[in-house]
Amino acid sequence: MKCILVFTCLSIAMCLAAPAPDAEIVDLVSDVNADSYSYKFETSDGTKQEQHGSLKSLGPEEDVLQVAGSFSFVGDDGQTHAISYVADENGFQPQGEDIPHL
Repeated sequence: MKCILVFTCLSIAMCLAAPAPDAEIVDLVSDVNADSYSYKFETSDGTKQEQHGSLKSLGPEEDVLQVAGSFSFVGDDGQTHAISYVADENGFQPQGEDIPHL
């Protein structure tokens, strides 16, 4: 259940950081292995995103995907907005000045 929540949160974060339809990818690097991955990209509109993930063993029969990354974009206000995050057995944990504090 936690894995579904983590992937849902990551999908939402990626959609929020998705480049504008007219933006072009100016840099893209990815590396996918059996138990880990990493990628980063930058687009012509200033959007940047990077993420890496790997399997972590929680016990003899329980593995969890650990993910860490960040994204930034230039908003309509002309300011650069940035979020970093970790997603693991403790859930999705974003950090950034644009996240309201509860």
